Amino acid sequence: MLKDLNREALEKMRLVKGDDKKIKQVSGQVKRTLLTDGTLSDGGLVMCKAGKHYVSARQLQENLGVCPVCGYHTHLSPRERIAITVDEGSFTEWDAHLTTGDPLQFPAYHAMIQKATETSGSREAVTTGLARIDGEEVVIGVMDNGFLLGTMGTVVGEKITRAIEEAAVRKRPIVLFTASGGARMQEGIFSLMQMAKTSAAMEVHHRAGLLSIVVLTDPTYGGVTASFGMLGDITLAECGARIGFAGPRVIRQTIKEDLPEGFQEAEFIEAHGFCDRTVQRAGLRPLLGRLLRLHKRGADGQ
Repeated sequence: MLKDLNREALEKMRLVKGDDKKIKQVSGQVKRTLLTDGTLSDGGLVMCKAGKHYVSARQLQENLGVCPVCGYHTHLSPRERIAITVDEGSFTEWDAHLTTGDPLQFPAYHAMIQKATETSGSREAVTTGLARIDGEEVVIGVMDNGFLLGTMGTVVGEKITRAIEEAAVRKRPIVLFTASGGARMQEGIFSLMQMAKTSAAMEVHHRAGLLSIVVLTDPTYGGVTASFGMLGDITLAECGARIGFAGPRVIRQTIKEDLPEGFQEAEFIEAHGFCDRTVQRAGLRPLLGRLLRLHKRGADGQ
C-alpha cells in the first residue's frame, strides 16, 4: 500500500512538468504549513529529507509528520509537538516574555535572532509551560530546532531551569523534549554556564522524589546532551534521532577510524544503554501517559 501511495505521489510530481525549481517551491510552502494549517490541498507534495522521495503533504500531516514510506521523523516546531502530545486546550505557556540579549556584543547576533524569530515563529529556542497528558498534570518543555538550531543560550537555560524548579515547587513531573545543536557560541561562556544551571535544577527536582522524563529528538547534541538531556529518570528517544556530543564527522577525523553503522542514531544509543527506549512518534503520547500514571500510583503508595 505504501508503495502504491508513493507511486501516486511521484505521478503528481510529474504533473509539475519536471520543473524542479517549481517542485521545490511547492514543497517548501507545504513544509511551512505542516500540522498547523488544515487547508492543505490533497495535491500538495513534500520531499522526504531522508528518502529523497515525494509524499502527499496531507498524508504526512495525518501521520504526525512521519514519512509513510520510509518512517523518517520530520522536525516539529514546539507548537506542533505540544499539539500532538498534550490534552487539547490544556497547555498554558510560561515565560513567553523572555527574549535574548547580546552579552558579548557578538557581530550580527541581533539580526540572527530577528531572522530566527521570523522564520520559526518562536521568540526563543524553547517553549515551556503547564499541561496535561492523558489527564495527568505535568510541566513540559519543548526545544525548537528551527530557532538557531535549538542552541542553548542564556534565555533557553533560564526558561528550562525555571520550568524544572517550578515543577519541584508544584510537586509535578516534568517532560522535556530536546532538539539542539548544543551551546550557543554567540553567547560564549554565558551559554556554557547553562549546562551547570539546568543540571543543578534537575538535581533539585530529583531530590524532591519527582519524575523527570527526557525525550531525545533529532538532533540532540553538545551542551544539551552533556547536561539536562541525559539527567532524566527515564530517557526516551524518537526513532532515528541523532544523539551525541560531538558529531560523527568530528569524531571520525579525531580518532582516524570508521564509525559503526548507525552510530549516534537512537537505536544505536538504546542498544548501548544510553536511553531506555526508542519510540515511534505515534506511540509516544500513550507511553508518556502510562509512565505518568504508574509514577502517580507509586507516589501514592498504591
